[in-house]
Amino acid sequence: MRRFRSGLLVTFALFLVSGWAIDSSSIVRSLPASETKSLTLNETRRSASDLEVGGELVGLSPGTTRYISREQLLTLTQVSYTVSDDANFAGPTVVSGVMLDVLAHTLGAAPESDLVIALCSDQYRAYYPRSYLAAHHPLLVLQVNDKPPAGWPKDPSGHGYDMGPYMISHASFTPSFMILSHADEAQIPWGVVRLEFRNENDVFGAIAPRGQHAADASVQAGFRIAQQNCFRCHNMGTEGGKKSGVPWSVLSQLAAASPAVFASYVYNPLAINSKSEMPGNAKYDEATLSAIAAYFQTFTAPKTP
Repeated sequence: MRRFRSGLLVTFALFLVSGWAIDSSSIVRSLPASETKSLTLNETRRSASDLEVGGELVGLSPGTTRYISREQLLTLTQVSYTVSDDANFAGPTVVSGVMLDVLAHTLGAAPESDLVIALCSDQYRAYYPRSYLAAHHPLLVLQVNDKPPAGWPKDPSGHGYDMGPYMISHASFTPSFMILSHADEAQIPWGVVRLEFRNENDVFGAIAPRGQHAADASVQAGFRIAQQNCFRCHNMGTEGGKKSGVPWSVLSQLAAASPAVFASYVYNPLAINSKSEMPGNAKYDEATLSAIAAYFQTFTAPKTP
């Protein structure tokens, strides 16, 4: 498979959106017009604002990293709307940028790449399967209130962190599924520095439950919840976020050793560790907490008598 040289102009023939109709409840794509866009993907970073892209892109070896400038992203079809339910902002805020699914097509994501992963500077990760893209139409934000990242608000937790160089938002968010008491959650990371276009089965296969109870209904429910919740900050090898510093194997050992303590920590981390930075899950009922614990237990072999 041929490699691109640094600075080579890569031309992708694609169908881009000619317009978007925005209302308070949904985003409706108009019929696409055939256009040809040219994007320069560089082998090296040329600016701190460059977006890393990688994963599985047509014409590139898997795992290859390229960089695209903010200026290039601004040449793509831009979508703008006022968001009022994004927890990263204190009130209604105007955001504009490029739809993730449009960007995937523009960059030439391989046909099997049905998952977009946003990697952040603090090693947090957000996952966008094809079903999420279709239901929620996430937007890679380039401007907030018509300003570049230097003019964006600071992080919502009050630490004073910059939320650039990129973040992801939605026009509005309505949960599209419910698993026990876990509702579909908005994936709205800030500090995004890299996008990967991957195969969903490969990525989530790394945390598929194991052992004789893998097919149990409660274990499968815990698996689906962990994909959207736990995998953002906890890793299984090279997959998953590393923000917490606590890998999958440790979570499994904790769940196996003391399911009750594990469940209590998931529900209210500060009650167990006053210095914990993990958000609690106060809406999780006992069945949901038990399902998550049962799922994690599948990664630790039971002790023999």
